[in-house]
Amino acid sequence: MDILNKLQWRYAVKKFNPAKKLSAAQLNKLIAATRLSASSYGLQPYKILVVENPAVREQLKAASNNQAQVTDASQLVVFARYTDLNESHVDDYTNNIAETRNINPAQLAGFAGVMKNTVNQLGTNGTAVWSSKQAYIALGTLLTAAAVENIDACPMEGFDAARYDEILGLKEKGLTAVVTAAIGFRADDDVMQHAKKVRKPIAELVEMI
Repeated sequence: MDILNKLQWRYAVKKFNPAKKLSAAQLNKLIAATRLSASSYGLQPYKILVVENPAVREQLKAASNNQAQVTDASQLVVFARYTDLNESHVDDYTNNIAETRNINPAQLAGFAGVMKNTVNQLGTNGTAVWSSKQAYIALGTLLTAAAVENIDACPMEGFDAARYDEILGLKEKGLTAVVTAAIGFRADDDVMQHAKKVRKPIAELVEMI
């Protein structure tokens, strides 16, 4: 039941305390938890950028409708998908599997074929949507892990992705920004922390079949 209390406690923080920062141990735990997020095939077709540089964050704030969370939070986490997801990403992944599990890469040929077929069939537009969905799954893991650790967060979509890509040099890395999350600690005067959480009743949201 503790997870329910934690999720009841969390909310999308509107005002962070800029003086309160995550410790290195706290940040490392959140990153480790997000790394373990579920992902289709385990492929993780995205990259996670943890932005701390104040000057860079000021630029990102301007590209985020001047939302204060971007600069006031302890860190800004940017999830960016690969713009050209292709067979080489699959090969890198299967090589990682082989090394991690100490098996012959040839044993993974069938699995690799399935993944490559998926990537090729989806095409450019399809992989863009699919990779973005995988990034959002990782975002959900980050938000849940933060709540469990009593760390505040605010998922954010209100930003100019093209400007983010330019500021962070993502295009040159074959990446594009998908979604972000500010992480840190709520300000004492953030009134939204006292608002009751509003969600659909289970009877309306869930249908048992």
